[in-house]
Amino acid sequence: MERWKGRVALVTGASVGIGAAVTRALVQHGMRVVGCARNVDKIEKLAAECQSAGYSGTLIPYKCDLSNEEEILSMFSAIKTLHKGVDVCINNAGLAHNEPLLSGRTEGWRNMIDVNVLALSICTREAYKSMKERNVDDGHIININSMGGHRVVPSADEHFYCATKYAVTALTEGIRQELREANTHIRATCISPGVVETEFAFRHHNSNPERAAAVYESMKCLKAEDIASAVTFVLGAPPHVQIGDVQMRPVEQVS
Repeated sequence: MERWKGRVALVTGASVGIGAAVTRALVQHGMRVVGCARNVDKIEKLAAECQSAGYSGTLIPYKCDLSNEEEILSMFSAIKTLHKGVDVCINNAGLAHNEPLLSGRTEGWRNMIDVNVLALSICTREAYKSMKERNVDDGHIININSMGGHRVVPSADEHFYCATKYAVTALTEGIRQELREANTHIRATCISPGVVETEFAFRHHNSNPERAAAVYESMKCLKAEDIASAVTFVLGAPPHVQIGDVQMRPVEQVS
Protein backbone atom coordinates (compact mmCIF):
# COMPACT_ATOMS: atom_id res chain seq x y z
CA MET A 1 0.00 0.00 0.00
CA GLU A 2 3.04 2.27 0.26
CA ARG A 3 2.69 3.51 -3.31
CA TRP A 4 -0.82 4.79 -2.63
CA LYS A 5 0.24 7.29 0.05
CA GLY A 6 -0.99 10.77 -0.85
CA ARG A 7 -3.11 9.49 -3.74
CA VAL A 8 -6.83 10.30 -4.00
CA ALA A 9 -9.56 7.71 -3.50
CA LEU A 10 -13.30 8.16 -3.84
CA VAL A 11 -15.47 5.90 -1.67
CA THR A 12 -19.22 6.00 -2.27
CA GLY A 13 -21.61 5.17 0.54
CA ALA A 14 -18.87 6.03 3.04
CA SER A 15 -21.03 6.90 6.05
CA VAL A 16 -21.69 3.43 7.48
CA GLY A 17 -20.87 -0.26 7.23
CA ILE A 18 -18.44 -1.45 4.58
CA GLY A 19 -17.96 2.04 3.15
CA ALA A 20 -16.92 3.49 6.50
CA ALA A 21 -14.55 0.59 7.19
CA VAL A 22 -12.92 0.90 3.75
CA THR A 23 -12.61 4.66 4.18
CA ARG A 24 -10.93 4.29 7.58
CA ALA A 25 -8.47 1.70 6.21
CA LEU A 26 -7.44 3.87 3.26
CA VAL A 27 -6.94 6.96 5.45
CA GLN A 28 -4.88 4.79 7.80
CA HIS A 29 -2.69 3.85 4.82
CA GLY A 30 -2.08 7.52 4.01
CA MET A 31 -4.56 8.13 1.19
CA ARG A 32 -6.62 11.28 0.67
CA VAL A 33 -10.14 9.91 0.69
CA VAL A 34 -13.26 11.67 -0.55
CA GLY A 35 -16.08 9.90 1.26
CA CYS A 36 -19.53 10.59 -0.12
CA ALA A 37 -23.05 9.87 1.06
CA ARG A 38 -26.43 11.59 1.17
CA ASN A 39 -25.82 12.39 4.84
CA VAL A 40 -22.27 13.42 5.77
CA ASP A 41 -22.71 13.77 9.55
CA LYS A 42 -21.27 10.30 10.19
CA ILE A 43 -18.46 10.87 7.68
CA GLU A 44 -17.53 14.10 9.45
CA LYS A 45 -17.41 12.18 12.73
CA LEU A 46 -15.24 9.49 11.09
CA ALA A 47 -12.92 12.21 9.74
CA ALA A 48 -12.46 13.56 13.26
CA GLU A 49 -11.77 10.03 14.57
CA CYS A 50 -9.14 9.44 11.89
CA GLN A 51 -7.46 12.74 12.71
CA SER A 52 -7.49 11.98 16.46
CA ALA A 53 -5.99 8.55 15.79
CA GLY A 54 -3.08 10.22 13.99
CA TYR A 55 -3.67 8.46 10.65
CA SER A 56 -1.37 9.76 7.93
CA GLY A 57 -4.12 10.27 5.37
CA THR A 58 -7.07 12.64 5.30
CA LEU A 59 -10.83 12.20 4.90
CA ILE A 60 -12.86 14.76 2.97
CA PRO A 61 -16.64 14.34 3.48
CA TYR A 62 -18.80 15.14 0.46
CA LYS A 63 -22.60 15.23 0.31
CA CYS A 64 -23.92 13.50 -2.80
CA ASP A 65 -27.14 11.75 -3.79
CA LEU A 66 -25.91 9.00 -6.10
CA SER A 67 -29.33 8.56 -7.68
CA ASN A 68 -28.86 12.04 -9.20
CA GLU A 69 -26.35 12.16 -12.07
CA GLU A 70 -25.96 15.95 -11.82
CA GLU A 71 -24.81 15.60 -8.21
CA ILE A 72 -22.29 12.93 -9.19
CA LEU A 73 -20.87 15.10 -11.98
CA SER A 74 -20.71 18.08 -9.63
CA MET A 75 -18.80 15.96 -7.12
CA PHE A 76 -16.22 14.90 -9.70
CA SER A 77 -15.84 18.53 -10.78
CA ALA A 78 -15.19 19.56 -7.17
CA ILE A 79 -12.66 16.73 -6.73
CA LYS A 80 -10.86 17.93 -9.87
CA THR A 81 -10.74 21.51 -8.60
CA LEU A 82 -9.66 20.71 -5.05
CA HIS A 83 -7.67 17.48 -5.38
CA LYS A 84 -6.77 17.25 -9.11
CA GLY A 85 -8.68 13.99 -9.64
CA VAL A 86 -9.47 10.43 -8.61
CA ASP A 87 -6.80 7.69 -8.64
CA VAL A 88 -8.89 4.98 -6.97
CA CYS A 89 -12.67 4.69 -7.30
CA ILE A 90 -14.43 2.41 -4.84
CA ASN A 91 -18.05 1.93 -5.82
CA ASN A 92 -19.42 0.75 -2.51
CA ALA A 93 -22.90 2.33 -2.32
CA GLY A 94 -25.69 -0.19 -2.78
CA LEU A 95 -29.14 -0.98 -1.47
CA ALA A 96 -31.88 -3.57 -1.52
CA HIS A 97 -35.66 -3.24 -1.31
CA ASN A 98 -38.19 -5.99 -0.65
CA GLU A 99 -39.70 -5.88 -4.12
CA PRO A 100 -40.36 -9.35 -5.63
CA LEU A 101 -40.39 -9.80 -9.39
CA LEU A 102 -44.09 -10.71 -9.57
CA SER A 103 -45.43 -8.12 -7.15
CA GLY A 104 -42.75 -5.49 -6.57
CA ARG A 105 -43.13 -1.75 -7.03
CA THR A 106 -41.40 -0.21 -10.01
CA GLU A 107 -40.19 2.63 -7.78
CA GLY A 108 -38.17 0.19 -5.64
CA TRP A 109 -36.71 -1.55 -8.70
CA ARG A 110 -35.76 1.79 -10.24
CA ASN A 111 -34.01 2.94 -7.07
CA MET A 112 -31.92 -0.26 -6.99
CA ILE A 113 -30.97 0.20 -10.65
CA ASP A 114 -30.14 3.89 -10.11
CA VAL A 115 -27.77 3.26 -7.19
CA ASN A 116 -26.45 -0.28 -7.70
CA VAL A 117 -25.93 -0.09 -11.46
CA LEU A 118 -26.16 3.42 -12.92
CA ALA A 119 -24.33 5.33 -10.17
CA LEU A 120 -21.56 2.72 -10.23
CA SER A 121 -21.27 3.08 -14.02
CA ILE A 122 -21.31 6.89 -13.93
CA CYS A 123 -18.66 7.03 -11.19
CA THR A 124 -16.51 4.54 -13.11
CA ARG A 125 -16.77 6.56 -16.34
CA GLU A 126 -15.94 9.83 -14.60
CA ALA A 127 -13.07 8.28 -12.61
CA TYR A 128 -11.57 6.89 -15.82
CA LYS A 129 -11.89 10.32 -17.49
CA SER A 130 -10.11 11.85 -14.50
CA MET A 131 -7.29 9.32 -14.71
CA LYS A 132 -6.93 9.64 -18.47
CA GLU A 133 -6.73 13.44 -18.56
CA ARG A 134 -3.94 13.35 -15.94
CA ASN A 135 -2.09 10.42 -17.59
CA VAL A 136 -2.66 8.24 -14.54
CA ASP A 137 -1.95 4.72 -15.77
CA ASP A 138 -1.97 2.81 -12.49
CA GLY A 139 -5.43 3.67 -11.15
CA HIS A 140 -7.88 1.15 -9.75
CA ILE A 141 -11.66 0.75 -9.92
CA ILE A 142 -13.08 -1.49 -7.21
CA ASN A 143 -16.75 -2.47 -7.21
CA ILE A 144 -18.22 -3.78 -3.96
CA ASN A 145 -20.37 -6.54 -5.38
CA SER A 146 -22.07 -9.41 -3.53
CA MET A 147 -22.31 -13.19 -3.58
CA GLY A 148 -25.77 -12.25 -4.87
CA GLY A 149 -23.98 -11.35 -8.11
CA HIS A 150 -22.94 -14.99 -8.55
CA ARG A 151 -26.00 -17.01 -7.48
CA VAL A 152 -29.70 -16.32 -7.00
CA VAL A 153 -30.94 -17.05 -3.50
CA PRO A 154 -34.37 -18.73 -3.15
CA SER A 155 -35.99 -15.66 -1.62
CA ALA A 156 -38.31 -13.40 -3.60
CA ASP A 157 -37.18 -10.39 -1.55
CA GLU A 158 -33.67 -10.75 -2.97
CA HIS A 159 -34.30 -11.48 -6.66
CA PHE A 160 -34.22 -7.97 -8.13
CA TYR A 161 -31.27 -7.06 -5.89
CA CYS A 162 -29.43 -10.14 -7.19
CA ALA A 163 -30.15 -9.02 -10.75
CA THR A 164 -28.45 -5.67 -10.06
CA LYS A 165 -25.46 -7.48 -8.58
CA TYR A 166 -25.23 -9.82 -11.59
CA ALA A 167 -25.01 -6.57 -13.55
CA VAL A 168 -22.05 -5.50 -11.38
CA THR A 169 -20.29 -8.80 -12.17
CA ALA A 170 -20.77 -8.20 -15.90
CA LEU A 171 -19.86 -4.51 -15.68
CA THR A 172 -16.61 -5.22 -13.83
CA GLU A 173 -15.46 -7.68 -16.50
CA GLY A 174 -16.61 -5.29 -19.23
CA ILE A 175 -14.61 -2.47 -17.60
CA ARG A 176 -11.55 -4.73 -17.43
CA GLN A 177 -11.85 -5.54 -21.14
CA GLU A 178 -12.32 -1.89 -22.16
CA LEU A 179 -9.33 -0.83 -20.06
CA ARG A 180 -7.24 -3.44 -21.91
CA GLU A 181 -8.52 -2.21 -25.28
CA ALA A 182 -7.46 1.30 -24.22
CA ASN A 183 -3.95 -0.01 -23.53
CA THR A 184 -3.95 1.21 -19.94
CA HIS A 185 -2.65 -0.49 -16.82
CA ILE A 186 -5.65 0.68 -14.78
CA ARG A 187 -7.13 -2.28 -12.94
CA ALA A 188 -10.74 -3.32 -12.27
CA THR A 189 -11.80 -5.60 -9.45
CA CYS A 190 -15.00 -6.59 -7.74
CA ILE A 191 -15.28 -7.86 -4.20
CA SER A 192 -18.22 -10.16 -3.53
CA PRO A 193 -19.05 -10.70 0.14
CA GLY A 194 -21.70 -12.97 1.58
CA VAL A 195 -23.40 -11.97 4.83
CA VAL A 196 -21.66 -8.99 6.45
CA GLU A 197 -22.84 -7.72 9.82
CA THR A 198 -23.72 -4.10 9.07
CA GLU A 199 -26.91 -2.04 9.00
CA PHE A 200 -27.72 -3.51 5.55
CA ALA A 201 -30.24 -6.16 6.66
CA PHE A 202 -31.99 -3.65 8.92
CA ARG A 203 -32.44 -1.29 5.97
CA HIS A 204 -33.48 -4.14 3.69
CA HIS A 205 -36.01 -5.53 6.18
CA ASN A 206 -36.93 -2.13 7.60
CA SER A 207 -40.48 -3.22 8.43
CA ASN A 208 -39.27 -6.37 10.19
CA PRO A 209 -36.28 -5.70 12.46
CA GLU A 210 -36.61 -9.15 14.06
CA ARG A 211 -36.01 -10.76 10.68
CA ALA A 212 -32.97 -8.53 10.11
CA ALA A 213 -31.52 -9.41 13.52
CA ALA A 214 -32.09 -13.12 12.83
CA VAL A 215 -29.90 -12.91 9.71
CA TYR A 216 -26.91 -11.84 11.80
CA GLU A 217 -27.64 -14.13 14.75
CA SER A 218 -27.79 -17.25 12.60
CA MET A 219 -23.99 -17.43 12.08
CA LYS A 220 -20.66 -15.75 12.75
CA CYS A 221 -20.88 -13.15 9.99
CA LEU A 222 -18.19 -11.29 8.11
CA LYS A 223 -17.32 -7.88 9.57
CA ALA A 224 -17.05 -4.69 7.53
CA GLU A 225 -13.33 -4.69 8.38
CA ASP A 226 -12.95 -8.04 6.58
CA ILE A 227 -14.09 -6.41 3.35
CA ALA A 228 -11.80 -3.42 4.00
CA SER A 229 -8.91 -5.89 4.30
CA ALA A 230 -9.87 -7.37 0.94
CA VAL A 231 -9.82 -3.87 -0.59
CA THR A 232 -6.31 -3.13 0.71
CA PHE A 233 -5.23 -6.60 -0.47
CA VAL A 234 -6.27 -5.99 -4.08
CA LEU A 235 -4.97 -2.40 -4.04
CA GLY A 236 -1.66 -3.57 -2.60
CA ALA A 237 -1.12 -6.34 -5.14
CA PRO A 238 1.83 -5.70 -7.49
CA PRO A 239 0.86 -3.38 -10.38
CA HIS A 240 1.06 -6.23 -12.92
CA VAL A 241 -1.40 -8.39 -10.95
CA GLN A 242 -5.07 -8.14 -11.94
CA ILE A 243 -7.38 -9.59 -9.27
CA GLY A 244 -10.73 -9.91 -10.97
CA ASP A 245 -13.03 -10.96 -8.15
CA VAL A 246 -12.75 -11.81 -4.48
CA GLN A 247 -15.61 -14.05 -3.34
CA MET A 248 -15.81 -14.25 0.43
CA ARG A 249 -18.38 -15.76 2.79
CA PRO A 250 -18.66 -16.53 6.48
CA VAL A 251 -17.44 -20.11 6.95
CA GLU A 252 -20.87 -21.00 8.32
CA GLN A 253 -22.82 -19.54 5.41
CA VAL A 254 -24.43 -22.26 3.30
CA SER A 255 -25.30 -20.57 -0.01
